[in-house]
Amino acid sequence: MSRERDPLAVGRVVGDVLDPFNTTATLRVTYGSRELSNGCEFKPSQVVNQPRVDVGGNDLRTFYSLVMVDPDAPNPSDPSLREYLHWLVTDIPGSTGATFGQEVTCYESPRPTMGIHRFVFVLFQQLGRQTVYPPGWRQNFNTRDFAELYNLGSPVAAAYFNCQRESGSGGRRMRT
Repeated sequence: MSRERDPLAVGRVVGDVLDPFNTTATLRVTYGSRELSNGCEFKPSQVVNQPRVDVGGNDLRTFYSLVMVDPDAPNPSDPSLREYLHWLVTDIPGSTGATFGQEVTCYESPRPTMGIHRFVFVLFQQLGRQTVYPPGWRQNFNTRDFAELYNLGSPVAAAYFNCQRESGSGGRRMRT
């Protein structure tokens, strides 16, 4: 897919959170019965509980780390807490899901108070099991630095959704 049409580039996920990469694994994220597609919109009430996350691959000896961040915290006009870490799961065996991994930073549901926020899921292939550890903080997490620290290389998959507070917050509105 050309960079101009890639939803991750159009939504500025590539640029703000990630460098350009080639998708080499499947990542399926589902909240309730609704599957996430890049750029879709969820209300905070729809993302209270952690999603079901399925990871592709056909080798249980290959392990993945899943990072979920908000690059627009505390608000898109002044993302001074960029990136806010909402969830970190490591040691996910290929062809399984996040529930088979180690939740090292517990899921914190999105609750944006101002503007439309992007919530980004990034999947990395680990060098081995138990090679990635929690950062110890959520504010000003940096996905690129995290990947470099643990020699994760480029992401193998990523997806994102948009979210704003239930009643909206003025400015541009999400379509429901």
